[in-house]
Amino acid sequence: MIYGAYSTISVYYFISTNIVCLQHKSSSSCVFPKRQLICTKSPGLERFLQIKFVHLSPKIHAKQAMNNTNFFTKTTTIRSPKFLLQLLLIILFSICHLNGSAQQKEAFNPKKVYKSKQLIITQITQNTFVHTSYKQTDEFGNVPCNGLIVRRGTETIIFDTPTTDKTSAVLIKWIQQKLHCSIKAVIPTHFHDDCLGGLQAFDDNNIPSYANSKTVEYAKENKMAVPKNSFNDSLLLNLGDAYVTAKFFGEGHTRDNVVGYFPEDHVLFGGCLVKTMDASKGYLGDANVAAWSATVEKVKKAYPQVKIVVPGHGPYGDQKLLDYTIQLCKNP
Repeated sequence: MIYGAYSTISVYYFISTNIVCLQHKSSSSCVFPKRQLICTKSPGLERFLQIKFVHLSPKIHAKQAMNNTNFFTKTTTIRSPKFLLQLLLIILFSICHLNGSAQQKEAFNPKKVYKSKQLIITQITQNTFVHTSYKQTDEFGNVPCNGLIVRRGTETIIFDTPTTDKTSAVLIKWIQQKLHCSIKAVIPTHFHDDCLGGLQAFDDNNIPSYANSKTVEYAKENKMAVPKNSFNDSLLLNLGDAYVTAKFFGEGHTRDNVVGYFPEDHVLFGGCLVKTMDASKGYLGDANVAAWSATVEKVKKAYPQVKIVVPGHGPYGDQKLLDYTIQLCKNP
């Protein structure tokens, strides 16, 4: 029961998180407890409070927002008990909508969105795609080689190039014409040609490239296309209102291998550091097998919330691929 009188509602919008915090203060008892209530931003809430929420700044964590000036606030005094009841219904609806959206996100069905003899593109979440090209080898035959496309808004970032410049040109054209997105960067995860064999096509299209400083060094030594920008330990690149990271955790498949991560969808691109289920260790000519397991253990510890893991070769999976790689490389 609502006893009424009047109530004051302080509204905090945590910018870029789509979260609204309602802090309620009342002159008498009512259905709202005297504490913060959390719900998603909704058009209905905007109309009732006569507020237009504006997207202004990078993502911040809700738990830090109250101590941060980077949020929108409005305080309003309400004298209508009917309004309070309507506001409560909006909050409950918003929470249900958030839960429904999360379930839809988890229920995404992967699908092939492009296929030719040289290139396959598979959408694995709303904003991530695996691109698979092929490399003919004497020891392992025609090997499928994975990379990752991460999309946010009208921008993309790519981890690993296709194996040839010709196939890279096809990938670039598809992203621009079918996704209607720009390519903000390409990040080869190590110096082998299954990661940067198609880098020249990105250079020809004036697309910035970033790599571990060791990858740049080894690419020069092996007279390969050289990434234009380097980093020593880790890299963070903004992508729309989100971001991606690339980080070196230690040696393994090569002495320069890094992994990529997209926190928004909890997708890890392990590259050739991570093996698909039932795979062998693969090519070991540049490997540090003794350090490999410990390196992947660090990766696993760094990303406990990862949901999808994409290896350099073969089908993607989940955290089990990290566990499999750890055990595989512990064995002689």
